[in-house]
Amino acid sequence: MYTLHRETLERETSTKHTCYHCGEECKDEIISKDDHEFCCDGCYNVYDLLKGSDLCGYYSIEQAGGISPDKGYFNGKFDYLDLPEVREKLLEFTDGQLARVNWLVPKMHCSSCIWLLEQLYKFNPAVRSSVVNFPEKKVRITFEADEIKLSELAALISRIGYEPYISLNDLEGRQINKWNRTRLYKIGIAGFCFGNIMMLSFPEYFHLGNSGSDQDLRVTFGFLNLALSLPVLLYCASDFFKSAWAALKGRYLNIDAPIVLALLSIFGLSLYQILSETGPGYFDSLTGAVFFMLVGRFFQDKTYDGISFDRDYKSYFPVAVSVIKDGVEHRTPVTELQPGDIIFVRNAELIPADAVLLSPDAWIDYSFVSGEAEAVARKRGETIYAGGKQTGPAIELEVLRQVSQSYLTQLWNNDAFSKEKEDQKKTLATRINRYFSTIVLIIASVTFSVWFFAKNDPQTAFRAFTTCLLVACPCGLLFSSTFTNGNILSLFGKNRCYPKNADAVERLSHIDTVVFDKTGTITQSEEADIEFIGETFSEEELVIIKTIASQSSHPLSRMIVAELANVKASKRILVDYAEVSGAGIQAWWGSKEVRLGSAAWVGISSEIQKEKSSSRVYVSIDQHILGCLSIHIQYRENLPKAISELQKSSFQTYLLSGDKPTDTELLSNIFGNETNLYFNQKPDEKLHFIENLQTRLQRNVLMIGDGLNDAGALRQSNVGVAVSDDTNNFSPSCDVIIEGKQLSQLPGFIKLARAGQKIIKASFAISLIYNILGLTFAIGGKLSPVLAAILMPVSLITIVGFTTLASNLAARRIFKN
Repeated sequence: MYTLHRETLERETSTKHTCYHCGEECKDEIISKDDHEFCCDGCYNVYDLLKGSDLCGYYSIEQAGGISPDKGYFNGKFDYLDLPEVREKLLEFTDGQLARVNWLVPKMHCSSCIWLLEQLYKFNPAVRSSVVNFPEKKVRITFEADEIKLSELAALISRIGYEPYISLNDLEGRQINKWNRTRLYKIGIAGFCFGNIMMLSFPEYFHLGNSGSDQDLRVTFGFLNLALSLPVLLYCASDFFKSAWAALKGRYLNIDAPIVLALLSIFGLSLYQILSETGPGYFDSLTGAVFFMLVGRFFQDKTYDGISFDRDYKSYFPVAVSVIKDGVEHRTPVTELQPGDIIFVRNAELIPADAVLLSPDAWIDYSFVSGEAEAVARKRGETIYAGGKQTGPAIELEVLRQVSQSYLTQLWNNDAFSKEKEDQKKTLATRINRYFSTIVLIIASVTFSVWFFAKNDPQTAFRAFTTCLLVACPCGLLFSSTFTNGNILSLFGKNRCYPKNADAVERLSHIDTVVFDKTGTITQSEEADIEFIGETFSEEELVIIKTIASQSSHPLSRMIVAELANVKASKRILVDYAEVSGAGIQAWWGSKEVRLGSAAWVGISSEIQKEKSSSRVYVSIDQHILGCLSIHIQYRENLPKAISELQKSSFQTYLLSGDKPTDTELLSNIFGNETNLYFNQKPDEKLHFIENLQTRLQRNVLMIGDGLNDAGALRQSNVGVAVSDDTNNFSPSCDVIIEGKQLSQLPGFIKLARAGQKIIKASFAISLIYNILGLTFAIGGKLSPVLAAILMPVSLITIVGFTTLASNLAARRIFKN
């Protein structure tokens, strides 16, 4: 009985038990539940949590390898997060109901982690959304502050294996220096070992020391080379091995798999030659290959960092805010705001920085941040977070913190407003990544077989096999579009046009129809001739008109305020202020109802438009119509030339205006004919017009508006462009923000986008030429591993150099005038 029991026990212990959740071997204990085995209570608890939330589909994801919860976690570990002074510093945003944090999650490592972290709302319905930034290993979580505490949120993601890293730097508001020197250390070690191995191999290169007395020294040098190669293989090349292993666990091959196989092939052959004393090995090739590949990766990373830095910190799109100094209003770029500045924010304008409300009350729309469109009431003295929009009369605020331009960029890229369009470049990169390595392995294996079996040349077989794997890396193919688009985005920014991302540039290159809004888009907001028609306005009535008009950010309102510069606006608090898109403004001045806007808005059922060259803003007090302000608008410089150039390039052009038919003769000459002019268009009618062009006529539509009444049309279009004239009518619905003065350059921007697509195709061709030439020499056994490794960074440098030079030349040619 004892023998049988012992044999059974040995057989059981020799069987490997793998944890169903984390995939690791069950060493200490085996917990069997639901016909699955788990290595610890933590992994089972995560599985049970997933099962209870109907999320077991997680285990069917490729690369899914769960993380066992930290053994150091205990109940109450995050209680300190609920302290008011700590909570205030960690929250990125709160309106009292919704709150948002952005936490670093170091254990995030693959696509299954992203999937699981973005399903947090299924674990707890108080979590509204969670969006992962994988490169920075951060997750931004929006949650209902009344339903779940910050400590409970941290505990929730800790229980599924992703404990957030919260440091003193977070509490003090300091940013951690994320620059990782590890790759520099690896490059240094690889370079040191490579140089010393080459020095020790010098006699072999020149066939020196062939006498018998030098054999012992040759053997000693061989073992020294072996010792120097070990840290390169085990430490410096570790990233290649980790990446390839992660891909194999996900049952596919990535671009690092052939590299790892090549390194192991070189090391195995070299180790055999040293131990059998049949040769000096290829340790110089091994260490050289690792060194040059690390240099290539470092160059690639620095280029990415440069693109990211230029995007986040240099390409400031034109957003300005009104700053009150000594009672006078000044327009100031948001990037120059300082703590203590008093800012004046009108209806529908963005609050660009965290600030304290100085006005008695405000209604803030936080849909930019949270996706919730319902306005939130705020009282004097309360903190209003950046990203909110005022939805009532203008308010004054005192800035608490400087503006983070990268935060404004995040708002612009808010997933709640992003367009769900397929990114073809990513699809292409994925296909290359998934199938290219398999093709390379087949080519290398066939080459090895021919040299080894058909030609009976093992040494050339191993060298050809290794160099095929190294030289055929698809890095250039994968990164050519990234480098090109990064430089194109930078060139757009230098010319004061700011696309949201590279996908917007690609869609811009396919545009064939351009639709313009009128007021504030093709007209100049600063220049207009205004005539008062009707009763003579009293001084009090002029004060009323200016005070109410100054609450609005609409172009016509700004023109009226500028015309009444000598009239002092009142500090009176307006009651029941309302601004209706495409209609006008309503407010109560004490007991008087005041309306500014269209004829229909003030109660005129029919209007005879005698003057067709002006826009009109009617004024009524207590339903008594005082008259109107006739505004003769000036059009942007070079607009006819720009539209003519678009039409010569076979673009269809249309005008959609919410205004009455004005300047129809002038606009007909500009747009070609009157049938392309549409007036009295409400916001929803503009949207349906764009939709009709896309569905019925199959057109790729570019919509250009001022972001106020055009949000729906901008979002519906293939590319939405918001024109900004020193204002902060910041719209998440647009794909591009352009300075008003640069609108005449629109044909040039479309040409640059199309040139960018041609440059990407050309860079693909260059990369393919490198691969084909390299493979030709590698298959013929005429390429050394070191040279193959050198070709990788040379290929990347060539691609970056070509795309940078070509795109710069294209921009210089397009914008030479």
